[in-house]
Amino acid sequence: MGAGELTHGGASAAVDERDLPTGTVVLPTGRVTAAKMYEPAAPKGPFSAVQLARLDEALTLASRETGLDFSVYLGELGEDSRAAAERLHASIGEAASRSVLVAVSPGERVVEVVTGELSFQRLPDRGAKLAVMSMVASFKEGDLVGGLVSGLRMMTDQAGPEPKH
Repeated sequence: MGAGELTHGGASAAVDERDLPTGTVVLPTGRVTAAKMYEPAAPKGPFSAVQLARLDEALTLASRETGLDFSVYLGELGEDSRAAAERLHASIGEAASRSVLVAVSPGERVVEVVTGELSFQRLPDRGAKLAVMSMVASFKEGDLVGGLVSGLRMMTDQAGPEPKH
């Protein structure tokens, strides 16, 4: 009799406890029960829960401190990576002018930073390039999340706090 199997006919099936695998026991009612080790499901993405929390915190702080909308895209960009990143940035909609997109394609070894009209005034190309260089250095060491977080922090520092009018 296996776990969860029922016997019918009024007679109980005799089970020799010596034949049962480790972690299995026969209860006084005759039911056989087995203990199994709980194995949590592995994350279904490139990041663990802790890494996702770090990245989320960096994105939230960057947006809160600068007033700009920061976002990260991780995936394939294709042959014309710049055009693909610009399309992704444009898909943000009306908020694209005050948005910064960091698009990373690890398989293609490409990093693109796309800024909108307003965000470009606060985050010039030079600042974005410095952040990309920092990210690439971390990526080469195998630290994808660390590179993204440090790049976001650098861009936050470059953009500065939201101007008060």
